[in-house]
Amino acid sequence: MGWSLTIGRIAGTAVRLHFTFLVFLAWIALADYAAGGAAAAVDSLVFIILVFVCVTLHEFGHILTGRHYGISTKEVILSPIGGIANMDRMPDKPVQELLVAIAGPLVNVVIAFLLIALSGTSVSNLAATDFNALTLVGQLILVNVTLVLFNLVPAFPMDGGRVLRALLAMRIGPARATAIAARIGQGFAFVFVLLGLLYNPMLMLVGFFIFLAAASEGRRAAFNGFASKLTVGDAMEALPVTLAGDAPLSRAIDMLLSSPQRDFPVVGDQGHVIGMLDREAMLVGLRDHGSGIDVAQVMRPSRPLAQDMPLADAFIAMQQLKTGAEAVTDAAGKLSGVLTLENITEMMMVENAQPGFRFRRR
Repeated sequence: MGWSLTIGRIAGTAVRLHFTFLVFLAWIALADYAAGGAAAAVDSLVFIILVFVCVTLHEFGHILTGRHYGISTKEVILSPIGGIANMDRMPDKPVQELLVAIAGPLVNVVIAFLLIALSGTSVSNLAATDFNALTLVGQLILVNVTLVLFNLVPAFPMDGGRVLRALLAMRIGPARATAIAARIGQGFAFVFVLLGLLYNPMLMLVGFFIFLAAASEGRRAAFNGFASKLTVGDAMEALPVTLAGDAPLSRAIDMLLSSPQRDFPVVGDQGHVIGMLDREAMLVGLRDHGSGIDVAQVMRPSRPLAQDMPLADAFIAMQQLKTGAEAVTDAAGKLSGVLTLENITEMMMVENAQPGFRFRRR
């Protein structure tokens, strides 16, 4: 996520602050300073920082449980509406997803119990006392209890929604489970927006986030549903035009203008793929170096996809590499096609128009 500042790494995962979090801290500090002076501002900042320490530990509950199942997480981003752990993927098995989802709230349960045990605080006193009159420890206990209850609301893709999706997937399969959980999540999003209008504007932001995230997860589930039956070979553009690494860039420009192809595999002397050249790289190379430069000097590295690779896995790999096209090779390692995100999108459009459409093998 852009506009974020890395403040450290924990177990290989970068912890980042989104710029809105820094703005939020500054706003709280200025408001409390104006109302109660420097001491009030410091107290508020300490409280908020400790709350977000609890939020970070919550996210690392997800991260470390996911790592147990081979799922890596490059970063966790803290914003005013909470933390976001950017996992490479979610577990394939519903039981694993259930455990990953529940791990975060369980961390807050442990924190609350530890604070109660170490401070000797009475739970009954906490419930009966005004929040602002509580000690810092008492406030943190209530915050962690609130985080547990809030995150277990079955509003997908919040933790509770993922628990719901995992439980449904055990009975009706992941595709239908995600579709149902996404609709429920969007319903809760409207409730949050309404509550935000009436009580707290922050809930409006949470509602908008849940609505967009649920819609995105629903589209992803729909894609996985049809892509799970297809391979890269079913979706690739066969027999693409290729370029030699020592060909001048002018040759690539000619191919760009004379064919519908926008991404060109670059092959070496033995016919193996050594890179990919797309339209944007061509134009940058033409502007900076002229048309006589070799294609190999402006191409990007290629990580060819196997023709029999599941399409869903290839799509994830392309997203991680942030590439819109990749070369495809057969069992012998020879070039057999090019897979583009545009082609995958068109297949999704066909699937939406006629679910179950039988795509011919390439």
